[in-house]
Amino acid sequence: MKNILKILFMTVTGLFLIYVALLSLSSAEAVDQKLNVATLIATPDNAVVKEAVQDIDNLPLKDNPALYADDAPDSVVYMYVTIRKGDASDNTNHTWQEVNESVKWEGVAPVYGAVVARAEAILQIGDENGPVPGELGYEDLVPNATIQIRGNSTTVKPQKSYKIELRSRAGKWRGQTTINLIKSFSDVIRARNKLSFDLMEQLPNMVSLRTQYVRLFVRDETTDPPKIAFVDYGLFTQVEQVNRAYLKNHYLDPDAQLYKATFFEFLRYPDQIRLASDPLYDEAEFSKILEIKGNKDHTKLIQMLEDVNNPSVPIEQTFEKYFNAENYFTWLGFNILMGNLDTQSQNFILYSPRNGNKFYFIPWDYDGDLGRQWQDQFFPYDKFEYGIANYWGVPLHNRVLKVARYRERLDRKISELMDFLTPDRLNGMLQEYKKVTDLYTLQMPDLYYLHGGVSNYQNIYAGVAKEIEMNYDLYRESLQTPMPYFLDTPDVIDGSLVFSWGEAYDFNAQDITYKLEVARDWEFQDIVSSQTFLNQQSASINMLPPGTYFWKVTATNESGKIQYPFNVYVDAENLPHSGMKYLYITEDGKVLEE
Repeated sequence: MKNILKILFMTVTGLFLIYVALLSLSSAEAVDQKLNVATLIATPDNAVVKEAVQDIDNLPLKDNPALYADDAPDSVVYMYVTIRKGDASDNTNHTWQEVNESVKWEGVAPVYGAVVARAEAILQIGDENGPVPGELGYEDLVPNATIQIRGNSTTVKPQKSYKIELRSRAGKWRGQTTINLIKSFSDVIRARNKLSFDLMEQLPNMVSLRTQYVRLFVRDETTDPPKIAFVDYGLFTQVEQVNRAYLKNHYLDPDAQLYKATFFEFLRYPDQIRLASDPLYDEAEFSKILEIKGNKDHTKLIQMLEDVNNPSVPIEQTFEKYFNAENYFTWLGFNILMGNLDTQSQNFILYSPRNGNKFYFIPWDYDGDLGRQWQDQFFPYDKFEYGIANYWGVPLHNRVLKVARYRERLDRKISELMDFLTPDRLNGMLQEYKKVTDLYTLQMPDLYYLHGGVSNYQNIYAGVAKEIEMNYDLYRESLQTPMPYFLDTPDVIDGSLVFSWGEAYDFNAQDITYKLEVARDWEFQDIVSSQTFLNQQSASINMLPPGTYFWKVTATNESGKIQYPFNVYVDAENLPHSGMKYLYITEDGKVLEE
């Protein structure tokens, strides 16, 4: 009888404790634990308790924290690279000068299909005195790698970034065979990439990239006669390459679909994005939109893009099927607060486990964030580049953020991130990086190219942490301002010139006043027509004489908040002017655009 009472007492006590535990869980957590609780109740004391198996599409994105053990913020790795001319069959028969003269950018546009020159290289790891015994490449006398410039617009900068690819016989450096050395030419403090990726290491629902400060020395043996001495190329940030090895190292699916955005706005792109089995499939054309880094079965990608761009499929259905909300809103909120604006169509990677439906955002390239206080002196921001407005031209973000509950979810995530991205946290991390950058960026060769001099460098370091609050205020402003829109191509109808434009969507459903202006100059000093319209997205004027014109439409809501078009005119000096379009009227009355 005592044993029976004891068993009853233990059972009742166990049930009570389980009930209390369930009460302490959120409703979502309670649902996840039901199966485990039922197992505990139904099995005897010596039974094995099994955790509930999660659906593949409900898995959170988790990183491997052990990978970042070597990412000491104030450490520097010395790399010594000897350059040799290789073989034409693998495009390595180039001099070091030819490698550095390769370009993938002209003016303000990429050169699609550009093939950069490569050279053979011997990579050796060492210290300030030279290569060190026992480190990678110390005993190598023949090339163990290739080297080329990397990046797009940065290839025209005087200081280049480089990609070193180790040959299989060389082994790996910290588990990596591709080593990206980023110069971050426009980042005066040389700390933004490292700061951003080090922050993301600490964020749930994100997978970061390993970073390491590197001092590079290069010996060029492709000259005549060959150079003997190593030349100091200054400080770089090594940023981990996202490829199959990356997936494996970070405990992700190495056979996943993996795409790096080249110029990708989540449109359908039917002429470029095709199945590999399609007779018209062209990987070079595909790569102009997305660079393929993993599995080449594009079925899932195509279906996702078709659903995103199909207005008859509710975006809630598409979003829940193809995207992980926690990852999406963490990635988007982090970019908004860090001011990493160049993430609408590039500087991100899409990862999808091969047997699942979900796509996850993996970050890439953060040397342009936290720079609003200083950016305008080098390359002015477009008028729409802030908060939600910055992403409004992308169908996925546009459709998702039109849903009130998704905006509320983003708002909650941004509030969480504000609690994380405190000035104390950022300043503490920046002071660690400054120990390195003071030592190397403020001496030759980097000092020669330092924008604004040493005083500007010190001022930027002192003000970086203030950017988070600035970007948060701009995010709040974007919620009260009409969204940007595109200007269409004007038509000639019955002797009139007809202009049309997209809707300046307002989250508060306020009336919008549109002002159409047409001028002979991009400064809009010589205006030939000016009209205003309430909630109207087209207008006509009398046909204009032949010649060059510019036009723009500004949108103002009832609260007086003004928004501008996405369109940008680039002048003869390759300088951009946002919020307007160029048009040319021919002698026979045709309308031409850039």
